[in-house]
Amino acid sequence: MANSQAFCTSAKVDALKAIAATGDTIKAALYLASASLGAATTAYSATGEVSGTGYSAGGIAVTHANDASSSGTTAIWTPSGNLVWNGVSISAFDAVLLYNASQANRAIAVYTFGSQTVVAGTFTLTMPANDAGNALLRIA
Repeated sequence: MANSQAFCTSAKVDALKAIAATGDTIKAALYLASASLGAATTAYSATGEVSGTGYSAGGIAVTHANDASSSGTTAIWTPSGNLVWNGVSISAFDAVLLYNASQANRAIAVYTFGSQTVVAGTFTLTMPANDAGNALLRIA
């Protein structure tokens, strides 16, 4: 077998552990459709975050029992529980920012979905399976 150039799987896992280490406080905040989040987002900011009854600035703590791991040559990480905001009245939001509150509120990822409005209800983002094809964060 010949040598092959590669980003080593162990380094991929280490990279995910560095941004979402077990024991760190990972949070999820919702953002208005008019906000400007994306790849250039470096940290949590209240600018553009939703506000409304039952919603707290900074969002919610993410259930974070899964440590980054690998499946084949893909590094993977998914929160171990769904993201749930109960009893909220919020409108015109279409994005969630995952960030590490234990690491100077460093941004991890932005996920978008269709514009939502919830009136005195529950908003749930269902987490995918923690595998190479579905994990929320994947480095292939």
